[in-house]
Amino acid sequence: MKIALVGATGMVGQVMLKVLAEKNFPVTELLPVASEKSVGKTIIFKGKEYKIVSMQQAIDAKPEIALFSAGGDISLEFAPQFAAVGTTVIDNSSAWRMNPAHKLVVPEINAETLTKEDKIIANPNCSTIQLVMVLHPLNLKYNLKRVVVSTYQSVTGTGKNAVDQLNAEVLGQEAKKVYPYQIFKNALPHCDVFSEDDYTKEEIKLMNEPLKILGDYSFKLTATAVRVPVQGGHSESVNIEFENDFEISDIKELLANTPGIVLQDDVKNNLYPMPLYSEGKDEVFVGRIRRDNSQEKTVNMWIVADNLRKGAATNAIQIAEYLVENNLV
Repeated sequence: MKIALVGATGMVGQVMLKVLAEKNFPVTELLPVASEKSVGKTIIFKGKEYKIVSMQQAIDAKPEIALFSAGGDISLEFAPQFAAVGTTVIDNSSAWRMNPAHKLVVPEINAETLTKEDKIIANPNCSTIQLVMVLHPLNLKYNLKRVVVSTYQSVTGTGKNAVDQLNAEVLGQEAKKVYPYQIFKNALPHCDVFSEDDYTKEEIKLMNEPLKILGDYSFKLTATAVRVPVQGGHSESVNIEFENDFEISDIKELLANTPGIVLQDDVKNNLYPMPLYSEGKDEVFVGRIRRDNSQEKTVNMWIVADNLRKGAATNAIQIAEYLVENNLV
């Protein structure tokens, strides 16, 4: 199977290569694509060197699947060109997510909606993915009414330059600033750019994408997104109000038995999810599950996942696996 990887030299692109290798995905020919200045350079995949090719060379090769992680403008311009030659594009940018003509997919939730006609498939926002992995089984059993989420997001979500800024600041060195302020010893309530209503684009994604993925527009969702000086993954404090009442023990049992979720909830032994231990893992970790005593039928919880893996690369490759297993490419 011929696979193009657009954005092969970026942080998510590099993790995609790692996940493809770990999962032993059936790649017979890899077409790594990066910026024009990188064409001709090489990358290593499963111990073999591959030359970086231009976008046009990759399109001309007509790969079965193109994994995109190179930003929205690139996706808007080139994803349709791949689709036109019969390639199925799995896009990690925000370009197609809320487009009603395209599916927004978390495989554990809605992969069965995919068909051969879906030539551009959107991979959700990293914070959205870990949130909906937990919301989905809860919604099926208790019916969501309102969700309030506050995120504590890793600098890796911004990219390599943000990691470089944090590491330089830790060492007391001059840093090229990606953020408007230092991130070391700080927390920035400012993920992505502000819109006219004073929400950031990240918060808007978190408020819109779950409704589309769950196929349920009946509940309300609001979000505050914060960048913190962490590298291992994104964390979320989530307050969920249901239509139906619940027992905390039942919620814990339900989540513990949901594929892709790991329950870490033993406060007597200080067991709870942390980005330090989510890094490099594909599961979504959930804990600190407790009833909200200020309001009926409401629960608080803490959700953590590696934003580069399940939040990006792994989810995209799980979509690709589903397509291959079901002969949809």
